[in-house]
Amino acid sequence: MPGLNLDALTAIDVHTHAEVSSRGHSSLDDDLHAASSAYFNVKGSRRPTIEETAAYYRERNMAAVIFTVDAESATGSAPVPNEEVAEAAAANADVLIPFASIDPFRGKAGIRQARRLVEEYGVKGFKFHPSIQGFFPNDRALAYGLYEVIEETGAIALFHTGQTGIGAGVPGGGGIRLKYSNPLHVDDVAADFPQLKIILAHPSFPWQDEALAVATHKPGVHIDLSGWSPKYFPPQLVQYANTLLKDKVLFGSDFPVLTPDRWLADFAELPVKDEVRPNILKGNAARLLGLDTEAPH
Repeated sequence: MPGLNLDALTAIDVHTHAEVSSRGHSSLDDDLHAASSAYFNVKGSRRPTIEETAAYYRERNMAAVIFTVDAESATGSAPVPNEEVAEAAAANADVLIPFASIDPFRGKAGIRQARRLVEEYGVKGFKFHPSIQGFFPNDRALAYGLYEVIEETGAIALFHTGQTGIGAGVPGGGGIRLKYSNPLHVDDVAADFPQLKIILAHPSFPWQDEALAVATHKPGVHIDLSGWSPKYFPPQLVQYANTLLKDKVLFGSDFPVLTPDRWLADFAELPVKDEVRPNILKGNAARLLGLDTEAPH
């Protein structure tokens, strides 16, 4: 399978989920999945396979960063294997870019796995979901060993921030605590790992201003716009995307719960400058992922 043809792509979606393994195993239990689907008003319960996700993005001439979420210590549910995601991405290298996810509670074994995933499987980054995984991103004893490997290998750390639809409406929120996903906790990470490339995922309700402050203050911190329809973006997020953060804001959908078709239709209605729009959709992600420095295919 040929690799990405950057010039031919219309967009790079930096936030998509591999929720089902090739054997039909889901990384979320049925209650949490149902709550997420209800929160995002998703019709139907079937989740696409990685191959189906690749076909979906290929039809649209888009590339997609894809990952699982490993929160097994907190949820008891095993993730879709990182190796499976990476191998499927390699088999669909014209459209899929592999990220991984490692539960910080895996300790030294997780640190070894992170290095192996980058060096042997070509993984480009790692997804953290502090609320589901149940940890503060600035927990030195728990997470800093992982960040050291991610920074050393030049990979990206992508952190869920703000509200989450997972657990929404379930009694007690399914035990998921929102406090872990305040982006100010990631500010400590950015200060302690100045060469680490970081993405704050989603408009960070109710901490949008905190996310904007961290991204403007720390050079390595970016923001992806996934998980919300653009018509609901806070005005200050649109303002910063047009100005101070025009080179650090990234298109992301949160597929399959929010489709790029829906996201792009609403994004077209936002008052984003013509010269800024293509960088949000593709240019900024290409630069962050190092795709603009690779030899053309």
